[in-house]
Amino acid sequence: MIDFNSFFSRPEFQQWHTDFKTALAQRVDPKRHGDLRGWLEIIDSLPEIDTNEIYLNQDTVTIGAKGALNQQDKSQLHDALFALKPWRKGPYQIFDTFIDTEWRSDWKWQRVSPHIASLAGRTVLDVGCGTGYHCWRMLGDGADYVLGIDPSMRFLVQHMAVQKYAQNSNFDLLPIGIEDMPGSMPLFDSVFSMGVLYHRRNPINHIIELKNLLASGGELVLETLIIDHIEGGILTPKERYAQMRNVWSIMTVDKIISLIKQAGFTDVQCVDQNVTSLDEQRRTDWMQFHSLKEFLDPHDVSKTIEGYPAPKRGLFIATKR
Repeated sequence: MIDFNSFFSRPEFQQWHTDFKTALAQRVDPKRHGDLRGWLEIIDSLPEIDTNEIYLNQDTVTIGAKGALNQQDKSQLHDALFALKPWRKGPYQIFDTFIDTEWRSDWKWQRVSPHIASLAGRTVLDVGCGTGYHCWRMLGDGADYVLGIDPSMRFLVQHMAVQKYAQNSNFDLLPIGIEDMPGSMPLFDSVFSMGVLYHRRNPINHIIELKNLLASGGELVLETLIIDHIEGGILTPKERYAQMRNVWSIMTVDKIISLIKQAGFTDVQCVDQNVTSLDEQRRTDWMQFHSLKEFLDPHDVSKTIEGYPAPKRGLFIATKR
């Protein structure tokens, strides 16, 4: 049903093919995804169009030129992409269709890119990549190859829609979690985990999993929710945090640095801290459900609706020796 031949054609992953095929067979089982057949029908309905312009090194990932389509293809493309909503991470410009995603992910990339090692010529892994917006930006910054992983099938299908026109063999997205990855596969020069750590029951295990995927001398880029002050360095939400059910822990900067060092990394730094604004995460026509505004206290936006400190994110970099 879904073609992963591009990934399996890469020789560097050959010895782990059995692991990946087993994980993919479980994740892509149509019995687990009642909407999958309909989503794939939408992909099949996308018009056949030759792509004449691609720009990956600007804030809006741009695939195809505006004004290049006839009215029928223009409408057909817009309607198909719109039917795949909600679109969470972006923005994208696909020919004449601008996908105004929930998150201004370009703002995060503007915070990340000045602090990381040059991606030129690197092999990169993006854990929890969503539709792959940041993966495209990594390619735009010179990465040789990017593998994105995210267990959401909707994100995979949205990526398939973009790839239909981008046709970039240097970027593969697999619908798997990090727990599906081989336990030791030190192939990547840079490993990104952005917006994942607080969803893991055992955060140091996640950091160790990331380390086991990095080549010697490789760089970890970890972005996560942080809290300024709390006894013991860890906030454990009772039920939900900003309406999210699966937030297991939010830690102070010092606590996260301690865990990264404990996992065996060196040169550990927190290079950026940023309070998420209502302009960075918001409802749009392409994501019409509740967003950050509805997750905060309506009388005090410095707090979540549950009374916790509002989302603040820290960016950490470290080196595997």
